[in-house]
Amino acid sequence: MIWLILIAIFILSMIVQSMLTGKFNKYSKVPAGMTGAEVAMKMLHDNGIYDVQVVPTRGMLTDFYNPTNKTVALSEGVYSSASIAAAAVAAHECGHAVQHAKGYAPLKFRTALVPMVNFASNIVQWVLLLGVILMNVFPGLLWFGIALFAMTTLFSFATLPVEINASARAVSWLKSAGITDLNTQPMAVDALKWAAYTYVIAAIGSLATLLYYIGLARRD
Repeated sequence: MIWLILIAIFILSMIVQSMLTGKFNKYSKVPAGMTGAEVAMKMLHDNGIYDVQVVPTRGMLTDFYNPTNKTVALSEGVYSSASIAAAAVAAHECGHAVQHAKGYAPLKFRTALVPMVNFASNIVQWVLLLGVILMNVFPGLLWFGIALFAMTTLFSFATLPVEINASARAVSWLKSAGITDLNTQPMAVDALKWAAYTYVIAAIGSLATLLYYIGLARRD
């Protein structure tokens, strides 16, 4: 049964990713009047943030905010593009910078998990593999792998409120700043909605995988 759920989640993930790419491409053709980089700088400054840099990064939809060095990295299709899609993505990433500046609690919690999650992610697959192989000889190893994987699952769910809040901040600011209007505001909301779905699917998939390993470990 769990395999059917995992397969369904994988298929759903592919559909959501395809929809997100389609929405981004569609709204990339709708002009916004400002490039993604300009939108990012304006949102930061409007929120009294002047110590965060906006920099370009390679790839498509590889945008992120790095709280360590305070940079908003915008992908090639966002940084220099003056479109609604670019504005929405840029504002979303700046939403994380605003969260950081205001001490948003869920972001603090997720950030605190990063060192442990990085450690877990580096070894979890190998520990789980050896745990399955040695399940009848050394069952504790599989449970250790499950504990590591549980940490990554927790991180996936801790990410959800952070991402949803960043999008909410983005669409609210885009409207108040006059970047979007009655016609383009729903487009920005739609683009960020599909981006949020990718995090939801990832969290559900991680939970389903965790339950699979727990079920495997509890077999007699």
